[in-house]
Amino acid sequence: MLTVLADPEVSVSLAIIAAAAGNILGSLINWALGRSVDAIRGRSWFPISAATFARYRAFYLRWGIHSLWFCWAPIIGDPLTAMAGVMGAPIGRFLVIVAIAKTLRYVVVAGLARAFF
Repeated sequence: MLTVLADPEVSVSLAIIAAAAGNILGSLINWALGRSVDAIRGRSWFPISAATFARYRAFYLRWGIHSLWFCWAPIIGDPLTAMAGVMGAPIGRFLVIVAIAKTLRYVVVAGLARAFF
């Protein structure tokens, strides 16, 4: 996104919409994958250790759907959206929170980028 915003002819609004839409779609895919994770979680090739899975599950159980307000954050955002699927978060509330959080992330990124370019 920063490279795109470095071009003064690029619409900031369209860049934010495109980046947010892609991230929201990715989070929706994570949610959908989370819905089916119980069928594959015990397999040897499953990429997440039991301890890591338990840590994310505990975080989600403590904060519930409100933990999704952190979905914008690097490293923890994707696991949180997947865990929302595992825990059966309602898709409507999931999408509202994720859309707001992801869009605000890119509004801030765009603002900072424009301030420095």
